[in-house]
Formats: sequence, structure tokens, C-alpha cells
Amino acid sequence: MSEGAALTGPDGAARCPWALSTPDYVTYHDEEWGRPVHGDDALFERVSLEAFQSGLSWITILRRRAGFRAAFADFKIAAVAGFTDEDRARLLADPGIIRNGAKIDATLANARVLAAWAPGELDELIWSHAPDPAGRPAPRTLADVPAITPESTALSKALKKRGLRFVGPTTAYALMQACGLVDDHLETCVARGRR
Repeated sequence: MSEGAALTGPDGAARCPWALSTPDYVTYHDEEWGRPVHGDDALFERVSLEAFQSGLSWITILRRRAGFRAAFADFKIAAVAGFTDEDRARLLADPGIIRNGAKIDATLANARVLAAWAPGELDELIWSHAPDPAGRPAPRTLADVPAITPESTALSKALKKRGLRFVGPTTAYALMQACGLVDDHLETCVARGRR
């Protein structure tokens, strides 16, 4: 096998190599990553978590996701949009999340922006940037998986134009992967095509 190709796990199934580093990743990889996510609140959570992940490993975020959900009112846009300065101070002191002031401020600002949108508008905007799957061959190795694409760049620009923060092209592409807009499971991965 070439470097970055799917690896066989303890259960005999081939998976993307990153999925085999911890049991947390196996579950996330098999049951969640690359599967379609819809709904404004669900997508707000993913946008927020991808922003918090910037500069960190995803496992750091994944292991704190319950803490993030508790701290950010289950990422209900309307609730987070109403957070006060006292809530911000509470978040900055919460050891259950990543206590990065810029990322916390971006999440609160994004909720305020999104609260003014029509129901379904975030879902529609994000999914309008999904590429045609027929034009994307299955990646054979991790080297075949891009960090950004023209679609993620366009999504980033569209989100920024509408006032969202911490949504650069790399973050937008990670969002697209996590939410099933693209299927970047490797060609021989057991989870490839599970939608």
C-alpha cells in the first residue's frame, strides 16, 4: 500500500488512516464524518467547532464537544445570539471548551448574524456550494485529499460576505468534509459512500 492509503483496523475493515489513531476517531469516522448534516443549528455547531479547531487537532475538539454543547446552549442560534458579556466571561473561564477569546467572540458574533437570517438560509447557503460528486473521483490516498477547493473558497467568500467570521477556505473545506458535502473517505474505506 502507498503511504496514506486505507488501513485495516482491528475489526478487519479498511478505514481512512486518521480514523485508527483513537477509538474516538473510529466512532466519529464511521458514524458521522462525511454524512450529510442539515438544519441551521446543526450547521452552526459545525461551523463553530471547525473554527475552534483551527490550529488544533480535531481530536481536541471532538473530546470536548459535550463541553462545547453545554457551554453554547447546544448551539441553538437564537440562544447563543442572546449571550451577554457575562456569558462571554463564563465561556472564557470554562475548562470544558477551548478558551480562545477570538474564537469565542467569532462564535457569538456569528450567532447574532445568523439569528437575523430566515429559517433554512444557512443550510441552503452551505449546501449550494456542494460540488457535483460525479466530478470528484474517490481519493485513493490522503495525498489525494485537498485542503481547499474552488467550492470551499467560494463558500468561505459567501459566508464572509454575509458577515460570518473564522470561515476561511480551509475551515470551509473541513466543514464540507464533516457535513457530507463531499465524500473524502478513501476509495477502499468501509465508510465510503455511506450517506
